[in-house]
Amino acid sequence: MTPIAKPKLQIADAPREMLPLSLLNDFLFCNRRAALKVVEGWRSSNEHTNRGDIVHEHADLPGYEVAKGVLLWRALPVWSERLGLNGKCDIVEAELDTDTEIRVPRSLTPVEFKLGKRRQWDNDDVQLCAQALCLEEMFGVSIERGAVFHADSKRRREVMFTPELRRLTEQTIADLHALLRPSEISNLRFEIPRLPAAVYKKACDECSLFEICLPKATENNSRAAGLVRKLFET
Repeated sequence: MTPIAKPKLQIADAPREMLPLSLLNDFLFCNRRAALKVVEGWRSSNEHTNRGDIVHEHADLPGYEVAKGVLLWRALPVWSERLGLNGKCDIVEAELDTDTEIRVPRSLTPVEFKLGKRRQWDNDDVQLCAQALCLEEMFGVSIERGAVFHADSKRRREVMFTPELRRLTEQTIADLHALLRPSEISNLRFEIPRLPAAVYKKACDECSLFEICLPKATENNSRAAGLVRKLFET
């Protein structure tokens, strides 16, 4: 998928509530999936999520090591007050000057581990770019690129943090915060946001929340959804 440039989020409008970085990936895959996770707390597993856990098994062990002269941080916690995000990076490669402390790296490169063969997806690139935005805020450095390591093909794909990708990432963050704000109907504020309507697509069949979401039964044009609307109208 080719990233689409969108208007940049203004810093003055940046939300303060902290949301997990990984939710950006869910949101771009399906905004209803993201809402089911964070609003209603649903979690489930399937073959894909189990394989993903295996792929992340080593990277999820906090610590660091030196490989070929590069410091590798594993499971590094990151956050951004400006964007209202926190989470962790699978791997961060840090180049250091010989007389420089670890907290002042010369360059940083976030690396995200993913299943599947070497292919480009907006949601993976946005998640990686969000990690870079957090690292830039934390360390005061500029990060030009990152990488996605694809487990099935065992190949690494470089990702350039272009102005277009940065705009898409910041707009996605803003859209996610907007989705999770409390809804207002007839001047009455709900304590929790409303779930987006289900829209069935082929990718739904492989989603770990398929049996919870029930997109075929609950999408707007389904008979079941129509019956539910009529129930609340009477």
